[in-house]
Amino acid sequence: MRSLDLARVALGLKEVRRSGWVREGHPDAESVADHSWSVSLLAVLLCPPELDREKLLIMAILHDLAEVRVGDITPEDGIRPDEKHAMEDSAMAQLLADHPELLGIWREAERRESLEARFLKGLDGLEMGLQADRYAGGAGGPGPHALSEAAARQFRLSAGEMYRRLVQEG
Repeated sequence: MRSLDLARVALGLKEVRRSGWVREGHPDAESVADHSWSVSLLAVLLCPPELDREKLLIMAILHDLAEVRVGDITPEDGIRPDEKHAMEDSAMAQLLADHPELLGIWREAERRESLEARFLKGLDGLEMGLQADRYAGGAGGPGPHALSEAAARQFRLSAGEMYRRLVQEG
């Protein structure tokens, strides 16, 4: 897909609501575009000097792009992880057909093949925790909802602790 066409399609992420927040009953649940922007900002702000910031940012921007085609699939949807991965990989192969280098970076992130990819996974969880805190009324957020156990755990990690943990898991 040509660059401008891809950009037009990607704008559709603004209409794809995050399924977990919708299921939690948030009337104005964030969109996948909202989430991706927040993860990208965290990547810029928290990238340790040892990591490739440009690669991390590309991964952050692309990490949920497939959802413009397949939707925001969560474990509650009953789709096996391997089936979800195949659906997303197929969507990304179509979307990034004219951008093989970007498809390679997305696949590296999906497979967690690098420190950047593992750091991104941590940022994804950290963003979820920050958003949950917003929904719970923290940082000027709109209202009372409890943090999930996973979100609370990610939220408590500082960027440095998260990075050390990811390097050790590597």
